[in-house]
Amino acid sequence: MRCSQAQKGILIFGASGQLGRALMRALAGLGPIHALDHKECDVGDSTALHAAVRRFAPGILINASAYTAVDKAEEERVAAFHINGVAPGLMADVALLSDAWLIHYSTDYVFDGRSGRPYTETDPTGAVSVYGQSKRMGEEAVLARPIVGFVLRTAWLYDRGGRNFLTTVARLAAAGPLRIVADQYGTPTSVDALAEATSTLIQHPEAHNKSGLYHATCLGETSWHGFAQAIVDALGLKVPVTAIGSQDYPTKATRPAYSVLDNTKLKAAFGIALPSWQEALATTLGKAP
Repeated sequence: MRCSQAQKGILIFGASGQLGRALMRALAGLGPIHALDHKECDVGDSTALHAAVRRFAPGILINASAYTAVDKAEEERVAAFHINGVAPGLMADVALLSDAWLIHYSTDYVFDGRSGRPYTETDPTGAVSVYGQSKRMGEEAVLARPIVGFVLRTAWLYDRGGRNFLTTVARLAAAGPLRIVADQYGTPTSVDALAEATSTLIQHPEAHNKSGLYHATCLGETSWHGFAQAIVDALGLKVPVTAIGSQDYPTKATRPAYSVLDNTKLKAAFGIALPSWQEALATTLGKAP
């Protein structure tokens, strides 16, 4: 059964980012795809958002834009909160007025990382960084509007191209040994796996009755060191990857020590189970850069 909302059109904001590009690939064929990057539409500008929706009249809005510079956000609080916190609410207002669905992406960094077990959607948050706090504000803004809206929390996104942990490790490993933090745990998630999950959600026949907050990551868990070692091994690079503690690599923003997400709710509602992080990595590395 084809989604009537998708057939009206899908408008993707943040089209030039790694997730935006993956969504354009995964959603092709569901309906007309309209994609705008920041230069074409400032998501923090209500007037620009309304103009974009009037122009394309989509049935689904997807917010793949975000302020993602975790450390820089500590100094640029206003920008981080405007893009991550205020803009999703503006988008939700536009969705309400145009009777469109909204899909918004959030992060594992809304949690403080102290639980020691995978977080569920009902667990209290407690972000320890400006980035995480701003993303939580955006979640609340979307969930507060009476719309068909989905907030998908994900984690450690990467792709074969662009700027992310995978490409950074590949570049640095080609130059010599690596020292990578081993006491922060999460789940690497490929943008393609997340985009495919988004496509499945949109096409679910009862999606319109299942608005809400969902965790959407690949399965399993590892540390940044474990992820880096897997990348190096998969690329066949013969360089040592030394495990270090967070104290050996100080950053402006504090990261949660353990931010693995429990995806049970997503599977129960939509039958969606993303692949293991190892499988997704292998698939991603099989792509052309």
